[in-house]
Amino acid sequence: MTRLWAQDQDDAAVVSALMQDACVRPDEIAYDRAHRRFVILASRFCWEEKDAQRVRAALRIESVTGAQRRNWPEGSELPLELLALSVEPGEISLHFAAGAEIRVEIECVDLILEDLGPPHPALTRPQHRE
Repeated sequence: MTRLWAQDQDDAAVVSALMQDACVRPDEIAYDRAHRRFVILASRFCWEEKDAQRVRAALRIESVTGAQRRNWPEGSELPLELLALSVEPGEISLHFAAGAEIRVEIECVDLILEDLGPPHPALTRPQHRE
């Protein structure tokens, strides 16, 4: 089971690679202002495994000062596909398919990616066009 703590841009790139193609339901994304925490629950594709597997995982962003959505599919309950996350000074951007994005304002890079249970067989392996 994966458990990673990212504290800089290079660490965050590893988390981004592991979260690539994660399926995220909009109702499993939360910003807790009181605790300055942003959390995403996802079905993460296990790129680190030889066989096609997925695992429930939590991505936690700490030291959050704000969050904004852009090009968000309002009213949709369909899962979103997380393509990547990127880090710039003072923010982490979560990039989803179809141009949806969440910009999370941060004081510092403080991410935790944690698998929540054992992996299970995936029906398909995500395909990427070159």
